[in-house]
Amino acid sequence: MAQATLTRTVAVRRARGRRGESLTKVLFVLPAVLAMAALFGYPIVKNLVMSLQDYGLRTFFTGQAPFVGLKNYSAMVSDQLFSQAMVNTALFTIGSIAFQFGIGLALALFFRRRFPLGGLLRSLLLLPWLLPLIVSSATWRSILEQDNGILNRTLTGLHLIDQPVPWLNSPSVALIAVIGVNIWIGIPFNVTLLYSGLAEIPDELYEAGQLDGATGRRAFVHITWPNLRAVAGVLLMLGVVYTIKVLDIILGLTGGGPANSTQTLATQSYERSFIDFKFGEGAALSNLLIALSFLFAIFYLRSTRRAVDE
Repeated sequence: MAQATLTRTVAVRRARGRRGESLTKVLFVLPAVLAMAALFGYPIVKNLVMSLQDYGLRTFFTGQAPFVGLKNYSAMVSDQLFSQAMVNTALFTIGSIAFQFGIGLALALFFRRRFPLGGLLRSLLLLPWLLPLIVSSATWRSILEQDNGILNRTLTGLHLIDQPVPWLNSPSVALIAVIGVNIWIGIPFNVTLLYSGLAEIPDELYEAGQLDGATGRRAFVHITWPNLRAVAGVLLMLGVVYTIKVLDIILGLTGGGPANSTQTLATQSYERSFIDFKFGEGAALSNLLIALSFLFAIFYLRSTRRAVDE
């Protein structure tokens, strides 16, 4: 009887200790949760509510924003620029991510080899990523200028073109130019993460692979890529979430023109909110961007969990 009472007492104390430990963990995490809710949760909820209201310039004077339901979303979809903005957003995102990742992976593999000044070159490679986007876009705007830009002058001097290319003034070329600038800006981030992933792969795996004849391309397929896949997945997810909402570069280079050829969902949301002062429609467009990013993140997490289970 005494032994049973003692056992029960010990069990109760252990349960209380576990509850106290769990409470301590919650208290440590609580400030971060509250900060995240204040910095991210409130703006998202406010944006969602705004997208269901007739929120315009007069709201700032009257304080009234009538509830209109899904009218803003209907206006967004029925807009003649919406389909073009969707296509441009897809082209801009896919083109940027594909080349940023491909070039970044090639450079990361190159810098993995030890050579003089390798560390210095890696550091200099970060400069495009560290510059403010508006500074980068202004610099590239002068480079791509049709008549006096250094790019056209160089290509003309090398006799590679006969006439200056209207990089930012032609509807058929402007989107390609904007994608090219965004690729240039995003390469350093890709190189940094991929190089970090490569540095975590033990050299012993390559030494063992050499004994089995896994060198060069075979070593990449059977050793490098399987160990780099997790880093690559995170990088691609972050790249899509970041690229799909790029605004600064497009505004600095073309402003969405010419003839709306570089108009994306992000620039369209900006114009609706801060040029047309239709904040409800702008909020609806931004909610679409949030939804697209959220769906892609869910797809990535599910595919990652499936790969781990297998």
